[in-house]
Amino acid sequence: MMSVAKKLKIDEMVKKICTHSNSFHADEALAVYMLRLLPEYRDASVTRSRDPADWEASDIVVDVSGKYDGVKFFDHHQREFSETFNESYKTKLSSAGLVFKHFGRDIISSVLTGNVNIKENELDILYDKVYKNFIEALDANDNGINNFDVDELKVKEKFIDKGITLPGVISNMNPDWNDDCSAAKFDEMFFVASKFIGDIFVRLVKRYGESWLPAKALVADAVSKRFQIDPSGKIILFEQFCPWKEHLYAVEKELNIENKIEFVLFKDSGNTWRVSTVPVSSTSFKFRRGLPEPLRGLRDEELSEKSGVPDCVFIHAAGFIGGAKSKDSVLKLAKMSY
Repeated sequence: MMSVAKKLKIDEMVKKICTHSNSFHADEALAVYMLRLLPEYRDASVTRSRDPADWEASDIVVDVSGKYDGVKFFDHHQREFSETFNESYKTKLSSAGLVFKHFGRDIISSVLTGNVNIKENELDILYDKVYKNFIEALDANDNGINNFDVDELKVKEKFIDKGITLPGVISNMNPDWNDDCSAAKFDEMFFVASKFIGDIFVRLVKRYGESWLPAKALVADAVSKRFQIDPSGKIILFEQFCPWKEHLYAVEKELNIENKIEFVLFKDSGNTWRVSTVPVSSTSFKFRRGLPEPLRGLRDEELSEKSGVPDCVFIHAAGFIGGAKSKDSVLKLAKMSY
């Protein structure tokens, strides 16, 4: 049997995380999960308490205490708090953003350990991308920041989506008012919520690190071989689909050939080929050059007959993408656009 002295010594060595008790939200549920992804906090105990004595006894305190020092205390509720991720962002941080700001690079490295070798500049790219595409929205939601500038835009909701957003789902994991509302039940459901949002976070980081990031090398290679595809240098080709849009803009900028690539050819999951236009930005529906207007909206034999290109499948009515059964056919569709 372990002696009392030895047990006390072990307890002293275990890191302690503290967050507030009772109702929980998505930000601290994720903040606690992210901390426990770090080697030094992997076996940490978690206390949910509003008692200052428990805060002082802990190694790190999130979303409670009214203090932020970037070392032990990571709360954002104090009146004077105005911390953002960096000077490029205006969204005030929640506890999730605070934890990610200070530990994000180490958290990403821990998630990806053993799967990919991340260089320092690549880690910086992932650090910003994960915040921009995941954490920032949680920060905004918890701080009551609207996604739209409602003072300038007259926006009317067409439907209610609060029940399917991550913060909404997490909020609905709290015990109901007429159910078991004991401290133990709140704690139980907090850890269910923390694991739920944490698993989503880990999956996102792995996808960016193991799938999205490696695709940049494929994009750079395709751009370097663009003149082998067509003398214009405006068409690039992938033998299989990969996430190319954001990487293409980055590679073009690095090579000082911005806005030069206009079509991307790739084999899709159905073993047919696609020809995609290049949007003016990664989130825009406006493209640099569209597929031939007279062929838009046509399919199969009609499209092949009017284009003179065999094995056609379709060209979207908006002209931003098309398909055919062979590489040569999608290349011909792209060339017809000039």
